[in-house]
Amino acid sequence: MKALTYEGPRDIAYRDVADPAPQGADAAVVAVRLCGICGSDLHIYGGHGFSPDLGFCVGHEAMGEVVEVGRDVRHFAVGDRVLVPASTGCGDCPACHRGLVARCEKQEAFCYGLSHALEGSQAQAVAVPHADGNLTAVPDEVDDESALLLTDNLPTAWYGARRAGIRPGDRVAVVGLGPVGLLAAMSAMVMGASRVFAIDLVPERRARAAALGAEPVDGDDVKAEVLAATEGRGPEVVLEAVGSDATISLALGLVRPAGRVSVVGVSQTMDFSFPMALAMVKELEFHIGLCSVQAELPALMPLVRAGRLRPADVVTHRLGLSEGAHAYELFASRSDGVGKVVLDPAR
Repeated sequence: MKALTYEGPRDIAYRDVADPAPQGADAAVVAVRLCGICGSDLHIYGGHGFSPDLGFCVGHEAMGEVVEVGRDVRHFAVGDRVLVPASTGCGDCPACHRGLVARCEKQEAFCYGLSHALEGSQAQAVAVPHADGNLTAVPDEVDDESALLLTDNLPTAWYGARRAGIRPGDRVAVVGLGPVGLLAAMSAMVMGASRVFAIDLVPERRARAAALGAEPVDGDDVKAEVLAATEGRGPEVVLEAVGSDATISLALGLVRPAGRVSVVGVSQTMDFSFPMALAMVKELEFHIGLCSVQAELPALMPLVRAGRLRPADVVTHRLGLSEGAHAYELFASRSDGVGKVVLDPAR
């Protein structure tokens, strides 16, 4: 089959790889109908990956159709339309039973496409371990693109907003308006935020957030502008969707006393200088973590089915899998008004 593989910094290849097969009696194979590029894939693309491996299939967002199942799979059959959550677990350990699939105590890899340990889903097909816990059926009312956004981007955004404890009437600032940031803004509105301030250096991203109902912060001093709009106090909640030291520091500086900061941007910093005294004086809540997608889907699927959340609204580019190298370059450049990039393995 054809797949995208990581061959080195800024080097994504479209090439033939071995067809996947079920990795055990409880596993399955899904023919990929759509796959996506995530902001965290850019860490790998830029040479700051999570393993030293080369030549592995990248990507962790996919939806499609089950084409093969192991004999012990009970809840899925060939022909089922499914999404493949980015997080993977064994389904049996204490962490999985608590819903913390990304903290699975047995699964070798917590996510697809980070190394050869679990090959990725930017491919014509993907092998899914422990299929009963790592696949989700897609209702007929949910279109393919929305299903794709439910594999990672929307659950991550919702997870960040949920952990921040957004309450009706809260003012919320979102730092970083890539697909996850835009979906975090959308999630905050559904949770009852009275105002959502949208912060990003790229004008097109701010405009896209405005189209969703957020208030873009356009000036050079975003902190001053947000403070001015909140009686000098700051918003009750700040959602950070970048993961850089600078944007996390901005989030901590923006939030009001006794406010909540939730970070879902992927940070690979091991020595971040956390302003402990500021956090103590402000009496802040600070949350950071990796989303267990399966735990968020029971709340999200009905909202998407009802049209309350419209994840496909953040899709801007639809390309063939064969255009993968260009798609990565485009997404990394933040040019051409790029938001969510969706890839079609049939092209």
